[in-house]
Amino acid sequence: MLNIEYVWLGVGLLGQAIFSARFIVQWLVSEKVKRSVIPVAFWYLSLLGGVTLLAYSVYKRDPVFILGQSTGVFIYSRNLLLIQRERTSRSQKLKEV
Repeated sequence: MLNIEYVWLGVGLLGQAIFSARFIVQWLVSEKVKRSVIPVAFWYLSLLGGVTLLAYSVYKRDPVFILGQSTGVFIYSRNLLLIQRERTSRSQKLKEV
């Protein structure tokens, strides 16, 4: 049977891998368009990785890590909300034309 510590170590490593993957996505998209951009996928990976790392930090009961990740999760969620609002607004303006 798997030790619960190994399971949570796997959760933490997975969260870090997801969180780190956002930079690879950002780099590849920026290279493709030949300018620095932050694609929406960056924010989704940030959110998914941040939530996973937050769960890990809660399990570990690390207040510094919990504060950092919960703040990040709030920021990533807010950015996704702002992007969605902008898309909705643009879509409505196009329908009015």
